[in-house]
Amino acid sequence: MPIERQHAADRFARRFGQSPRWVVRAPGRVNLIGEHTDYNDGFVLPLAIDRAIWIALRPREDRRVVVHSVDFEESRDFSLDELTGESGKPRNQGDGWIEYLKAVAWSLQDAGHDLTGWEGVVEGDVPVGAGLSSSAALEIATARAFTAAGALDWDSAGMARLGQRAENLWIGVNCGIMDQLISAAGRAGHALLIDCRSLRTRAVPFPPGVAVVILDTATRRGLVDSAYNERRAQCEGAAQFFGVQALRDVELEVFERLASDLDEPAQSRALHVITENSRTLQAVEAMERCELRALGVLMNKSHASLRDDYEVSSDALDAMVESAQAHPACYGARMTGAGFGGCAVAVVEAEAADEFSQTVAADYQRKTAHTPAVYVCQPSNGAEVFAGEEG
Repeated sequence: MPIERQHAADRFARRFGQSPRWVVRAPGRVNLIGEHTDYNDGFVLPLAIDRAIWIALRPREDRRVVVHSVDFEESRDFSLDELTGESGKPRNQGDGWIEYLKAVAWSLQDAGHDLTGWEGVVEGDVPVGAGLSSSAALEIATARAFTAAGALDWDSAGMARLGQRAENLWIGVNCGIMDQLISAAGRAGHALLIDCRSLRTRAVPFPPGVAVVILDTATRRGLVDSAYNERRAQCEGAAQFFGVQALRDVELEVFERLASDLDEPAQSRALHVITENSRTLQAVEAMERCELRALGVLMNKSHASLRDDYEVSSDALDAMVESAQAHPACYGARMTGAGFGGCAVAVVEAEAADEFSQTVAADYQRKTAHTPAVYVCQPSNGAEVFAGEEG
């Protein structure tokens, strides 16, 4: 069961002897379609899931941040006055979970925000390394905690940008804006179409009678050490070849006319991004018309493109997607997240979601010997702040 607000408050009370002033949450996300398009200024269609990072906290009179992680059973602290150094240079990447909090504090202060110290307890139930954006959820929850403690205004898009900047320039991962923005601005009962260039969003109602099932392959990858940054560089090179700001600006007919002069693998990377942007916009239209079969076809094509053109799938992901697509209750399935491991996502008939989950998990386990985790999830709100005590 997902962690509840009161659970985080109770953890704080046991550690600090009184109720927290605030409890904040920021959700993980699953992306229905639009993969590796965000850092190409393209379109994505994620939803915030009902698994989140929670921080229960109270302000301090000094400028220290003191945090206990329930999940890592570890307490860490740092001073807001020590977050200095050359802008744009990744910091101590090997120092674990606390670096994400430092990164956000640095990004907020570097943008001119006057921060207040706080102490708190952090815990979450977003699986780490599964492609469900546990790092972005931690970044946005941290930003929400700082805005609560310092009585700062909350702007979803602006805070998402600062969270992205923290991950790019402090952690050293060249992620796009999608993960932070959906965690900051998600809407219950909806997916969110995000234009990753303008940051304009459009809430897309989730069709009735449908469940989103997240299928965790139980295989993991490290983003910094993976080929993620390499793929991004290949896309940037392809954009330069076409003479555009980003691959979002390349029409398919232009690609087809000029692509023979573009070397591999950049040609295949560009083909994925260009066609994936088109599939994402078509998926919005299919959802709004409740054309679930059409949505499923687009998801299936997305996986094939990620596997063959972008080459970020894996044997485990392919096995999971094949098992899901073969089930009669499944409209469509694809890998989700950066790839190389992690999760797949399937859109299925809601009444058959439990049976689908059991059947697909068993089939996948027979194929791979991995024991998967399966989550039937609901679209949730983005980052929220609550008073410390329920009443």
